[in-house]
Amino acid sequence: MASADLRDELNCSICLSPYTDPVSLRCGHNFCCPCIVSVLDTQEAAGAYSCPDCRAEYPERPVLEKNRKLGNIVEPFLSTQPGMEETRIFCTYCTKSPVSAVKSCLQCENSLCDDHLTAHNKSMDHILSEPTKCFSNKKCPIHKKVLEYYCPQDADCLCVSCCLVGKHKGHQVELLDEASEKKKEKLRKYLDELNPQKAEIQTSVQNLQDHKRNIQEKASDKRKNVSKIFMDIKEQLEMAEKKVLSEISRQEEKIVSQISRLIKKLEVQVDELSRKMSHIEEMCHVTDPIRLLQESDIKVCVHADDDITGEDGGKIMVDSKDVLQESGHGVTCSDKSRFADAPVSDFHKMVNDLDEVLISLTIHRSMRDIVINVTSELGFHVPDIWLDVDTAHSDVVLSGDLKTAAYSEEQNRPESPGRFLTYFQVFSKCVFSSGRHYWEVDWNQKDRCDIGVSYPSIEKEGKKSGTGDNDKSWCLILQDTEYLVSHDSINVTLSLKPRTPTIGVFLDYEAGRLSFYELGDPIRHLHTFTATFTEPLHVIFYVEDEASATIIS
Repeated sequence: MASADLRDELNCSICLSPYTDPVSLRCGHNFCCPCIVSVLDTQEAAGAYSCPDCRAEYPERPVLEKNRKLGNIVEPFLSTQPGMEETRIFCTYCTKSPVSAVKSCLQCENSLCDDHLTAHNKSMDHILSEPTKCFSNKKCPIHKKVLEYYCPQDADCLCVSCCLVGKHKGHQVELLDEASEKKKEKLRKYLDELNPQKAEIQTSVQNLQDHKRNIQEKASDKRKNVSKIFMDIKEQLEMAEKKVLSEISRQEEKIVSQISRLIKKLEVQVDELSRKMSHIEEMCHVTDPIRLLQESDIKVCVHADDDITGEDGGKIMVDSKDVLQESGHGVTCSDKSRFADAPVSDFHKMVNDLDEVLISLTIHRSMRDIVINVTSELGFHVPDIWLDVDTAHSDVVLSGDLKTAAYSEEQNRPESPGRFLTYFQVFSKCVFSSGRHYWEVDWNQKDRCDIGVSYPSIEKEGKKSGTGDNDKSWCLILQDTEYLVSHDSINVTLSLKPRTPTIGVFLDYEAGRLSFYELGDPIRHLHTFTATFTEPLHVIFYVEDEASATIIS
């Protein structure tokens, strides 16, 4: 493992191979001499030099300092590593101890170190190249001679024989070095063109990364806000539930208490009646007429402390005259129903039922308060919108609550300076000149319907008076099979197809945003207009044939 780590440390960061003739820059980074020279040559065209590792910049071409210590470390290490010699190119003539080659002679097909290169150059004028083991690609495959020329016409490297005979005969050729310099010049120009593109792309990437972070931060904040809103809703729902249940318990307690008191009074009356009935039964068995006739009158009533009051506040009493009346010498039973039914009937009238309307209103008011609180926390207003009959086209009929617009025969409406005369349109009474607002519209999905907003200054007749046909109105066009958006006579078909008839509209006046949403499951964003609003905005509807649009309260 230590050997592998050391091998990595001894690799040049440019060629990723062990250092060959290592040199150092002032920043302290090391490279193979041929590698860094090649990099600096490339940078020379741009007029700026920098370290390939740390990007340290140099105003002038940096001086390369030979790192002998690193070279002394690399060579013995490589000699002890099996197979490493194969990855390096060594001098052909240094047979006793391997020495890295600095050049290869294409004619001799030998590689040379610094010392042997000096001797070689003194003795012969051959073509040299960077150290290589493969000499075949440096020579002509036909004539086996060194490639010295370049044919721009055929984009081929040629030897001397290729220039004199064969298919390249008569072609305008260039020396390899000259052709190489020309190609380098083209590559530098191309590099100059690519550098701004790269910088632009890098800037775009950075902007996108910044935007990505912003979105992630916003999403995180929004999740926290939504969690807080739902926590508040849960608390408000619990409070609303307690309030409604408390109201039910209050009514129940009041009514049950009332019924209990009445039951108690009736039970007292039943006991009194039972005693009197027992006495009457006893009298019915008396055989002595004198005793019976001399018996005092029988009166049936409750005790003074248990008086039962009716609706008129009077005491309910049953007298014996109501039970027994003389008819000649006989006794008859009279008005039995009054004795049995009258008190019970009065008691039923005195007992109330649960006030279900009050309970429902308590629920409704609690839910309304929760919705108001939520919309307030979300930062937008839900307005109550009515349509303005004074602006409605004569063929547009409005519902009694001024919430629905539909096409109809001529209404014979009086002239009005704000009435639409060409298109079947109508304005809302209210206008929006600031703030964030949200409302919903139901479309009956029959024929075309436009919903949007418009300046009051829109023309009322002519071709430019239609919603979206001018720069004063913005609208969503609803049709059977497609959605379109329109502004300033430019219609754009949306890729989404209609699924549900309910549309949500969001207006942020200061931000200049008008958004449309399809309120299905899930809710789908349809389109957002962006503009700088300069006048107040009306809600505007257009309906034709059997179409109708309704503002949902």
